[in-house]
Amino acid sequence: METLPTTFSAEAYFQTQPPPPTIEQDVQSVRGFLKQQREHGKKVVLVTSGGTTVPLELNVVRFLDNFSAGTRGATSAEYFLKAGYAVIFMHRQFSLQPFSRHYSHSTNPFLDLLEIDDPPDGSTAPPSISVTSSKRDHLLGVLKSYKSVQKAGTMLTLTFVTINDYLWLLRAVSQELSVLGKDAMYYLAAAVSDFFLPRQKMSVHKIQSGKGSLHIEMDQVPKILKPMVAEWTRQGFVVSFKLETDDGILIPKAQAALERYGHSVVIANELHRRKFEVAFVYRTHDADPSAPRFAETWVRIDLEKDPEKEVEEDIVNELVRRHKQWLEM
Repeated sequence: METLPTTFSAEAYFQTQPPPPTIEQDVQSVRGFLKQQREHGKKVVLVTSGGTTVPLELNVVRFLDNFSAGTRGATSAEYFLKAGYAVIFMHRQFSLQPFSRHYSHSTNPFLDLLEIDDPPDGSTAPPSISVTSSKRDHLLGVLKSYKSVQKAGTMLTLTFVTINDYLWLLRAVSQELSVLGKDAMYYLAAAVSDFFLPRQKMSVHKIQSGKGSLHIEMDQVPKILKPMVAEWTRQGFVVSFKLETDDGILIPKAQAALERYGHSVVIANELHRRKFEVAFVYRTHDADPSAPRFAETWVRIDLEKDPEKEVEEDIVNELVRRHKQWLEM
């Protein structure tokens, strides 16, 4: 039996865990997309979105998951497109997607937008369908934006399900996107699992409940940001997220991530305020060695004054501004 490392480095992970079967097809799609965007002089952002699953069996019946529906990633992708970026939208299968997110099954069911128009009495024509008048303007606006992006060919969607799918795809896309150098942004909004069960430790078949208590020892997912910044995309503008439930450790942990991985920005958010308040945490470039090494800029919106406002709009605007500064350095 193959001996597994006790702690997985990124290198050890990719040496021992198999790639997903669609990886080559996805790489070819990315290459074609990037060729088109380079011809049009577009900046490109990779947006990762949604949660990752951790399978417990090779023939998967049971798996661990998290609560992410992909709201931040899908919403942000729309604002990046609006800001003139081309978007590689790498999302959890069946999570929210740009444009269609406005009509999810739980918040704004699509069927509720439609009405059945019966034909006049005596007519043999079948009933027709129309959009509810109060919803028509909003739907038309979303549809126009969606069709415009389709026509321009400025969004490519890629899907993952498991943590293994995500890690392989992130590495492959980052390496391909690195040809754009500083014109590439990496917006890592996916909720990535911290622990996984190596394939070599998985049960082949469904774990039987008749055996009593279930005890599983999982391994820590390797810290991918470090090789991403140092090897896969050395000139990219890399943005990560830090979610915590404890205010006291939020900013220090964001600063520690910048110190450890050397990327551009950490967007820090507390679980219960994440929809209206985030902090941009970044390194300072003050020549004075006694000056603080890190700084933070807060973005807040007032949902009571403007309930339709989305904090992702301000997040993306701030990142576009910072990316422009990065390009000028």
